[in-house]
Amino acid sequence: MVKDLFYRYIWIIDTIYRAGKITLNELNERWLASAQSDGRTMPRRTFINSCEAIAEIFDIEIACERKNGYHYYIKNVDDVVYDGARKWTISLLTVNNIINESRQLRSRILFEEIPSGQKHLLPIINAMRENNVVKLIYQSFNADKPKAYTLHPYCVKVFRQRWYAIGHCCERDTIRTFSLDRIHSLSTTDLHFDYPEGFEPNEFFEPAFGVIKEDNPQTITLKAYGIEQQYLKALPLHHSQEEIERGDGYTIFRYYLCTTYDFKQELLSKGAAIEVLTPAALRHEIHDMITAMHNRYEE
Repeated sequence: MVKDLFYRYIWIIDTIYRAGKITLNELNERWLASAQSDGRTMPRRTFINSCEAIAEIFDIEIACERKNGYHYYIKNVDDVVYDGARKWTISLLTVNNIINESRQLRSRILFEEIPSGQKHLLPIINAMRENNVVKLIYQSFNADKPKAYTLHPYCVKVFRQRWYAIGHCCERDTIRTFSLDRIHSLSTTDLHFDYPEGFEPNEFFEPAFGVIKEDNPQTITLKAYGIEQQYLKALPLHHSQEEIERGDGYTIFRYYLCTTYDFKQELLSKGAAIEVLTPAALRHEIHDMITAMHNRYEE
């Protein structure tokens, strides 16, 4: 029963969000077409109760525009669009809803797996909630053996199928990033830390590509060729991306970010479809990396 209620709440949020504005009759037409309805309409009282529950659980307000036929809409829609955690959660639950409605399609809906580091996610989030210090036994890819670290967890971030914990590392006395799948063991202590006033994770990662943060962001221009132009327009490399020139068969994009290892690997993954124009140091570095790749394949 509780599961059915939850699925109904997610269905209502998703349906109203996609519609923009919708009457209760239009909502019921779509409800009857879903497997959740069992062929029964959703009474107005049930819908109103669901809206109240949605406001309490998800902090999403469904309002009614009385003029022109009582249309329902999400009043704080910007919170759904721009709140990354809420949008991600609702999207995840919506997909789960769809799969439950179409069990015969389960084998035809394919997902990417996130490594086992996911098991450390809940303890870290709980530590973040209580501002508890955590102890890690951690081994990076370039370390010969694991080491012990003490972490004040500030935030978590997912990037390319991996979860990362970001916070103040006592041993290094700076903010560090730890990949959860490289943690050998984790324990939460009774020690508390003070979350730094004014620290905003989104602002902290503003000039970053992925999870590596450096202090030297710079302006970068890339020239994209062929179909890669359309890929970058549809899915920008970074939120700072802007188109500054378009020509016959190419588009030039400008960015402001840190030229980290992750970013350089992303550029290399584009092959000949991307050319670094500026800065000169990055262009030369990518050139040297391509030369080294070429040399590995020489007969």
